[in-house]
Amino acid sequence: MVSQMTIEKVLDMARTYLHNEKNIDMIYRAYILAEEKHRGQFRKSGDPYIQHPLEVAYMLAELHTSPATITAGLLHDLIEDTDVDRAMIQSQFGEDVCNIVDGVTKISKLKYMTKEKALAKSHQKILLAMAKDIRVVLVKLIDRVHNMRTLEFQTPEKQRIIAQETLDLYAPLAHRMGMYRLKAEMEDISLQYLEPEKYQELYILINEQRRAREEDINRMKSRIEEILVQSHIHQFEIRGRVKNIYSVSKKMEQKSLDFEQIYDLLALRILVPTIENCYHALGLMHGEWTPIPKRFKDYIATPKPNLYQSLHTTVVGLNGKIYEIQIRTYEMDEIAELGIAAHWAYKEDKKGYTPEAEQLEVAAKLKWYKELLTYAELGEQEDNDPLETIKEDIFSANVYVFTPKGDVMDFPNGATPLDFAYRIHTEVGNHTIGAIINSKIVPLTYKLKTGDVVDIKTSKNFNGPNEAWLKIVKTSHAKHKIISILNRQKRDSMIEKGKEEFSSALKLENSTLKVTDRMIEEQFEKFNINNLEDFYYEMGKGSLSVHGAINRLLGKTVLDEEALLKQYNQEAEKRQTNRHAVNEFGIMIDGLDKARIHLANCCHPIMGDNIVGYVSKGSGIIVHRLECHNMRHSAEERYIDVIWDEDFDGKAYDSIVNILSYDRKNIVAEIINTLNSTSVTITSISSSKNKDGDLLTKIKLLVKNLDMLNNAIVNLYKISDIYDIERVIK
Repeated sequence: MVSQMTIEKVLDMARTYLHNEKNIDMIYRAYILAEEKHRGQFRKSGDPYIQHPLEVAYMLAELHTSPATITAGLLHDLIEDTDVDRAMIQSQFGEDVCNIVDGVTKISKLKYMTKEKALAKSHQKILLAMAKDIRVVLVKLIDRVHNMRTLEFQTPEKQRIIAQETLDLYAPLAHRMGMYRLKAEMEDISLQYLEPEKYQELYILINEQRRAREEDINRMKSRIEEILVQSHIHQFEIRGRVKNIYSVSKKMEQKSLDFEQIYDLLALRILVPTIENCYHALGLMHGEWTPIPKRFKDYIATPKPNLYQSLHTTVVGLNGKIYEIQIRTYEMDEIAELGIAAHWAYKEDKKGYTPEAEQLEVAAKLKWYKELLTYAELGEQEDNDPLETIKEDIFSANVYVFTPKGDVMDFPNGATPLDFAYRIHTEVGNHTIGAIINSKIVPLTYKLKTGDVVDIKTSKNFNGPNEAWLKIVKTSHAKHKIISILNRQKRDSMIEKGKEEFSSALKLENSTLKVTDRMIEEQFEKFNINNLEDFYYEMGKGSLSVHGAINRLLGKTVLDEEALLKQYNQEAEKRQTNRHAVNEFGIMIDGLDKARIHLANCCHPIMGDNIVGYVSKGSGIIVHRLECHNMRHSAEERYIDVIWDEDFDGKAYDSIVNILSYDRKNIVAEIINTLNSTSVTITSISSSKNKDGDLLTKIKLLVKNLDMLNNAIVNLYKISDIYDIERVIK
């Protein structure tokens, strides 16, 4: 029978590094509250429920976590499972403990589903909780480890669900935090319940080989001890290491290997005091035995993102048998086993300790965690799902490549030379014409592999990226940069077009007018056009009439008398021909005074659009935009000519626009502010992610006419990261 965990054992473990009685007292008070509130509750195993928080607290004490963390470990289930609320915990144990418990409670309330989107939501909440306080995730990981140890008491269906969730979510988190001991335990237990036959088979094979090779390992160990002593390396330790069952299974599956082909089932680990000793020992091993090519890895010079450091080599050892040897310092070994917990072991006499300082210390050591803080802040402020942007960047950053100078950079799986180029600098990315990987020319679609030396070739004469590049790059950073330059290219093209049209029109006027920014500002400021660049851009887009602009600049705002009389007569004839009543929409139909008219809901025509009427059965005349898809399949004999009354000044029309943009902080707020500065009225707005992870913002507007809508669209295009705007036609 397994001995029961007690508060005395927890306190004894805590006292190995906590000597301030106030800290011990807080932990004990937490136990008293937890024991009282959980009294009468039992685990599926039949044990009193208090056993679970005691086990969690003990494991947290083993990791030398802060008193607040151990206290939170004892209290972590109270809010969810008892009548204790946040206010009670805060009043008795303070804000720090309360925040940890609250964070763990929020994670615990998440319901796991196997669908990717639902799993992503769980990831999101855990990431945000981690960003607020990494201790929240540590408590949750320890909580999950103990739950996995008692998984045998759950139903088979619940066992599979919990095991799959652990494998998909918690084991990768433990790996990311460098906590290999916890990761390996969770993986093995998960495999035991998900694939029990495979687990049992590998368990037997591994243990049989261990017994068979024990003598070989001991002989090898003795020989290594002799070599190290002879070379004056002292204070060393040599350990045997057994590869965990899940990693053996995964390696066999991924590399299509038989069990007999797994060489690193049993390995030797050499622990030495210094880094110099590590490389000295490596040289001795390679001097004594032949190393196997391509099996050497130096994680000391290039640590993994979770701070793991070690030298790995595989040699043909005694009697021609193959051995994997790991060489590291004692400190590196502690970090490899405990992960970041080894870096922030609590010290009572540490000056300036605060939870915030602890967070900053972790962020300073873990590059990926520092990046995560930024993304999480964005997610909270805009209620976005940061996972869509960073899931690959953060969780799958396992490709490590070198610059020509030897610097190491990490990328997600599937990253290409273009991702590398944009990571170096935006201008390098924009002018990339090719890549040389390991001294060989490769296409830009090449997938980077760990160990690649990447050299980017650029040309100042190259015009920049194209739309196809968006399908090549993997990282959100590169996509953002490409979209920005493509938007700029579109704008430059429109500016050039507008400039050419303006110059041609000026020649027809026989004018040598020299236009300046000041002239543009004076004449067009009320149209939100304040400089030459904007002026040409509006004309290139067709939002500003070239001839109208020239007339305004040349002062031709009043027609001469003869022209005015001619125009008046023409308008009079037009009015005589089209005598009829103008309806509420400002639409005129020749010869019909009281026709029932409706604006089509599919294309939302507004004053100024090219329109056509359709005589429907029982609904009168429905007015569509000429380009409306529905008109392509309608009977032509039912078409009727309709025109706008340009003197009409009554109704405001509904119009819907879709805006595609890169998803970044405050962009929706900028869209709203920009529209509010024009003459349109926003009646509804909604935003969502599309399949590419970009932001689709749908806005319903009230506008007086087409010019007003076009002016609003022109101003929206001035917002950085917006790359497409279209009016909705169903």
